[in-house]
Amino acid sequence: MIDTIRIFDTTLRDGEQAPGFSMTEAGKLKMARALAALNVDIIEAGFAAASPGDHAAIKRIAEEIDGPAICSLARTVKGDIDAAASALKPAKKKRIHVFLGTSPLHREHKLNMTPAEILARIREMVGYARQFADDVEFSAEDAIRTEPGFLVEALSTAAEAGAMTLNVPDTVGYSTPDEIFQLFSMLSKKVSRPDGVIFSAHCHDDLGMAVANSLAAVRGGARQIECAMNGIGERAGNCALEDAVMALRTRRDAFGFSTNIKTEQIMAASRTLSQVTNTHPPRNKAVVGANAFAHESGIHQHGVLKNRETYEIMRPEDIGLPSNQIILGKHSGKHALKARAAELGHELDGDALNAAFTRFKQVADEVGIVDAARLMAILAEQEAGEPDWKLSRLDIRSPVAANADPVARIELEHRTRGRISDLASAPGALDAAYTAISQIMDLPARVADIDMQYVAADPEETGDDGQGADVLVDLKAEVEGEIFAGRARARDIIPACVGAYVDALNNALAIRRARTNARGGAAA
Repeated sequence: MIDTIRIFDTTLRDGEQAPGFSMTEAGKLKMARALAALNVDIIEAGFAAASPGDHAAIKRIAEEIDGPAICSLARTVKGDIDAAASALKPAKKKRIHVFLGTSPLHREHKLNMTPAEILARIREMVGYARQFADDVEFSAEDAIRTEPGFLVEALSTAAEAGAMTLNVPDTVGYSTPDEIFQLFSMLSKKVSRPDGVIFSAHCHDDLGMAVANSLAAVRGGARQIECAMNGIGERAGNCALEDAVMALRTRRDAFGFSTNIKTEQIMAASRTLSQVTNTHPPRNKAVVGANAFAHESGIHQHGVLKNRETYEIMRPEDIGLPSNQIILGKHSGKHALKARAAELGHELDGDALNAAFTRFKQVADEVGIVDAARLMAILAEQEAGEPDWKLSRLDIRSPVAANADPVARIELEHRTRGRISDLASAPGALDAAYTAISQIMDLPARVADIDMQYVAADPEETGDDGQGADVLVDLKAEVEGEIFAGRARARDIIPACVGAYVDALNNALAIRRARTNARGGAAA
């Protein structure tokens, strides 16, 4: 009995062909390397006949990636199969994946073929693909809406012609877990196939059930799951690889199966995909979302600090994260604040804890998440009284001449030195403002990242101009090789970006001062 579920990754094919996820050849190769490190069983690298670029990307992946089998999709036509065979030629392990619609909708409206013609085409083209690869997969497109009797006949025909994997896709994400389980259970009993031929599930997420349906298919007899990192794919996406793999691992008591996936590489693969496609998974995405192992609620934080199993069913280390995250925000309690402050070298008790907690809540209400740098600034405030610098005035002058640069005049107020202003010029208005701020604070820095959200106002709560929206900016500034975070909210983009820069540099100064004090204390 096979107790290992094969993971067929289609991030580079079904995932990549979805709007917003197109990848360059270099991007596909980078992602393929991440999938190989993850140890997926099969990488579906693309659709060789779709374009010269896709053919070239598949060929390069076949040349450079070891470990997983490399696969190309092909329609049941000789030209597609020839293109797939050509692109896959350098691969040490290769698979040709041929597909043909089998449902009445596809037969009548897309293909104009009779059931007998469908069976003949399957037999001919699977046999043709076997001339180029011993590993051939056949997919009955729109299998879920195919008559059960004809689906059995189509899959049996493919197996007889040499297909080693029989894919039963829920092409439009229409099925339910109960239906999928019953279908695969029936197919496992009725499809004629040689030993070693397995069933595969390819489920889409149109109704939000792709992962549940894939796991139900496993219970019904499937031994391969087709999935994609971060759940990307056509329309609402595919079964998310990370969800299915971690479900099988975490609930092996319920499923009784494992995979060959090196789960500690999951986060690395997810982040690689985000970099290649410039699209991050939602914060609340299972397993790989920013909140998956993060805790802001005081009740949850208290429990996790005592024993993380109180609110975590997986270890963050198992997917490649160093630890869970105690996120300090407006819902956090004193236990979390005290623990995080202790990690940063500040022991808080009694009145000091109460004062820090009061100020922490004020900041959290204003900016949301309080990261380490911001917490250090809060703790420094408790000692010094207030932040080092505040933005008092911002003036940007754009020149009339096309070859002249904008000029920024910045006025900052220091908690002891009063107001100080400076001018700077740069090719961009923000660059000029940042330069002037660094000159005043005597702290050279480089903006490493800006994340901007335009938060539209309710139509009934707009300002006099009909807008009334806010701009929320999260900025990361690099100071001598270290990254410091800043955040600001304003009515307009430039003031928000400038305020976030001042905030980041204040945090850098607070941490530097804390380190200096700690060294002085140690020396004493």
